[in-house]
Amino acid sequence: MIVRPRPGALAILFGLRGSILPRVAPQVIGLTAVACLVVATEQGWAHAIPLNAGIGPFTLIGLALSIFLSFRNNACYDRWWEARKVWGALIVEARGLARLLGALLPEDEARRRRCLNRLAGFAHALHAQLRGRDGTAAAAPFLTEAERGALPAAASPADAALSGLAADLGAALRTGALSDVSFGLVEQKLAGLSQVQAACERIQGTPLPFAYTLLLYRTAWLYCLLLPFGLAASLGWGTPVATALVAYTFFGLDALGDELEEPFGAAPNDLPLDALLRVVDGVVQAALGEPVPPPLEPEKFLLT
Repeated sequence: MIVRPRPGALAILFGLRGSILPRVAPQVIGLTAVACLVVATEQGWAHAIPLNAGIGPFTLIGLALSIFLSFRNNACYDRWWEARKVWGALIVEARGLARLLGALLPEDEARRRRCLNRLAGFAHALHAQLRGRDGTAAAAPFLTEAERGALPAAASPADAALSGLAADLGAALRTGALSDVSFGLVEQKLAGLSQVQAACERIQGTPLPFAYTLLLYRTAWLYCLLLPFGLAASLGWGTPVATALVAYTFFGLDALGDELEEPFGAAPNDLPLDALLRVVDGVVQAALGEPVPPPLEPEKFLLT
């Protein structure tokens, strides 16, 4: 995620860090070249090849296209913002569970440490799952030897970590170390973590309809390819500039929507999952009485 103060005028005009321009530069350059070719054709062979379509049709089509692009970008941002709220909820539940374990199991140090490590294992496994990595390898360092051996057969390493945590607390309930009320409080936190996992899996597994994205992408290409034919007669050599601005806007919005649609990826505008995971690690380490790792800082305005 790009984290930077509001830039000045020169940085706004020429800054590339955090800009979508490098990603859409090939489309913009290609369409600008097409516009130059159309203007040269209009001026060199105006009588043989008249290019006087006018701007009227493009105004209506451009208005409709901009509205559809805004709808898509709003939908993509909603996914990004929901994913951020879900990981915020994970941090809240982790802090609440760490406090409860310290308050309810003050004399059972071994059990409390196992449960806190399983909480870290859950967060690391979920992080790895969302980033397309090996969740088993991510969770294994935080689990007991028996649980590590059962991880390869588990459908979800994150859920396996939660199951181990619930089983250990259930054993504490049966031995009388936890009362029914105390176990109910802890179970609420476990349910909250399970809801976080389900919400993340829903966001990751339910992308926007591809046909909708494809329709907008094709329409944007056709519009930008045909736009010079409507502008060449009136703008002349100003047509490539106007075409480049329109192409940058449309394809930039489309590319930004692609990044926001998958909020758990590693693109510059995706969520900083590594930094959020570091917060959970800090919660666990503080509850264990161990040194808290420092929060991740942006590098060249990029927070991973």
